[in-house]
Amino acid sequence: MYSEQAPEFETVETGNGRVKEEIASFLQSNGLGIDKDIEQFVIARYNRQLVACAGLAGNTLKCIAVENAWRGTSLGLKIIHEAELQAMQNGEHQLFLLTHPDNVKSFQGCGFYPLVTLDNRATLMENSPVGIHRYCRQLRSHHLVAASRIGSIVMNANPFTLGHQYLIEQAAQACDWLHVFVVEEDLSTFSFRDRLAMVQAGSQHLPNITVHPGSKYIISRGTFPGYFLKEQQRIDEVYAAIDLMMFRRYIAPALNINQRFVGTEPFCKVTAQYNCAMHHWLEDKTLMPAAAINVTEIPRMTDENNLPVSASAVRKHLHQQEMQAVKRRVPATTLPYLYRWLSERRSKQTDTELASA
Repeated sequence: MYSEQAPEFETVETGNGRVKEEIASFLQSNGLGIDKDIEQFVIARYNRQLVACAGLAGNTLKCIAVENAWRGTSLGLKIIHEAELQAMQNGEHQLFLLTHPDNVKSFQGCGFYPLVTLDNRATLMENSPVGIHRYCRQLRSHHLVAASRIGSIVMNANPFTLGHQYLIEQAAQACDWLHVFVVEEDLSTFSFRDRLAMVQAGSQHLPNITVHPGSKYIISRGTFPGYFLKEQQRIDEVYAAIDLMMFRRYIAPALNINQRFVGTEPFCKVTAQYNCAMHHWLEDKTLMPAAAINVTEIPRMTDENNLPVSASAVRKHLHQQEMQAVKRRVPATTLPYLYRWLSERRSKQTDTELASA
């Protein structure tokens, strides 16, 4: 693009409906969708026309596009740089993006480095050449256990139930040491801090486990970029593959993990598909050089109605303040967090009622 005048950059909040519509239209014209969790967009305008954009969702860059006439210029580099500066102002320094493998070289020129690639569909990248390796060294130096059967569980625990506790107990019996990772993103009813504390308190009676913060390298489905994948089925498939490849290639070798445990999923189709993907991406020895990981599905604990004890059921009873039903489904160590949540909820409702009076 030939011009003496440089594009002008600005940051806009996605709450600005008019600008969001303009960005959505721009992305659509570039063959891209728009992810719902984006909080801000950094945009570039030339003669008042939108010519580039990059979305920010926490520590993830999404919905990145440059007008066709400006491709091959430095605008792509500049929009990423401006987005990184805005992320840093937001307190986010470790950044990720997911892109099509054809775009990897362009993003490498912007200071991003590939972590894993799923054939010709997607590449996960981060803005550091050493971030994942530093994290794995820390895991190994602080939490490596010398044993032959090293197991793992990844859970959200929103909140921590008797079902979660049962899964951990069964897995701990089946291996020499068990590593439990709690998903870190705060997209749940209960904060990450509370979920981590609930898991720690509810498993402290077991002598052979370590409870870990999940880290940014265990990817939350809620923050997974899907803007260029379009179809939900495809997004779910790529999410599962990328998340499991990261675990097998980096996290598991750092701790010599050779087993992963998961509860059976009789109801949620998406979770059941993830469990199936787990067998494929962790157990198949031909997929990658990293050692295979054996996957064990443990039958879910059931309640008095012979239904699986689930966090969603606990949340439902909690919202309806049916505390007897809640108490039958969670360990005693979880209850203080639930009562505090109820108290804070009532306080917010009171404040809202007073404000509208």
